[in-house]
Amino acid sequence: MPAPHPVLIVGGGNIAGGFDSARGNEGLPLTHAGAFSRHAGFRLAACIEPDPERARAFAAHWGIPRTAASFAELGASPGAFDAISICSPTSAHAQDIASALTLKPRLIFCEKPVSPELDATSAVVAACAAAGVTLMVNHTRRWAPDIGQLRADIAARTWGSLRSATGVYNKGVLNNGSHMLDLLAFLVGPLTPLWAGRPHWDHWPDDPSIAAALEGPDGLPIMLNIADARDYALFELELVLERAVIRMEQGGGAWRLRHAIDSPTFSGYKTLDAGGNQPGRYDAAMTAAIAEIAAVLDTGAEPASTGRTALATQTLCHRIRQLAQA
Repeated sequence: MPAPHPVLIVGGGNIAGGFDSARGNEGLPLTHAGAFSRHAGFRLAACIEPDPERARAFAAHWGIPRTAASFAELGASPGAFDAISICSPTSAHAQDIASALTLKPRLIFCEKPVSPELDATSAVVAACAAAGVTLMVNHTRRWAPDIGQLRADIAARTWGSLRSATGVYNKGVLNNGSHMLDLLAFLVGPLTPLWAGRPHWDHWPDDPSIAAALEGPDGLPIMLNIADARDYALFELELVLERAVIRMEQGGGAWRLRHAIDSPTFSGYKTLDAGGNQPGRYDAAMTAAIAEIAAVLDTGAEPASTGRTALATQTLCHRIRQLAQA
């Protein structure tokens, strides 16, 4: 059996491993360290975290032998890591990826957004391509098994034609709205923003939530609505199809499917049944992402979420912000 791929984790916060540290071994892993540690094809070789106490706790929990406060302090040789996960704050991503490229990894797995600014993201994507390093970006729902099945069902017209789509999100068009835009593009194809509402500053000082109207392939109408992050987290999607309405709830943790039926009250009309609820598979997404990283490294598989797809999504966010300021 081949030796496990060595992995460097940059950042020691929640998505790096904190969410799984608090949960123990209950359920599927939701973080980089959690998912890498459960895959036999990888070993956690080092972590970079500037906070000494957090670095010690992170390394102790995940059994990581090397820690450092920076790339310079780590002093690793080029080729020491096959994969590098970028889980640092968004403002540090571009510099961390530049530093990671000096170590000549085969793959970089970056949290979204790649950077706060579109030009910087474009430069990062170009730099990775020039270096021959695969850049994957954690738009997580692309790896959720039920999302993949839904995409196939839409393409196969399992419930007939898709008539419209409506998403609702909060906590910033770039930080969270990008997840919804990326999900919509993954499900239906390229999107074109047509209108944007007023910026709503519900969490980040530099990233408002913004409502928008978009158009998908063949003029598909798409609405992007907002909630307020100070009330509660909300990330939901409703798809209106020819013979059904499908609703993703709890960020992908639950689904509701309602079928078109003959109306029991009005002869000759159709209505929707009460539908049924079923659990989602969002919790399986990170496990699938790490399995895909193994496939990319071992067989040259094509990633589902790349620097290119992330750049396209951030371009949509940028355009929506432009429309909101017009």
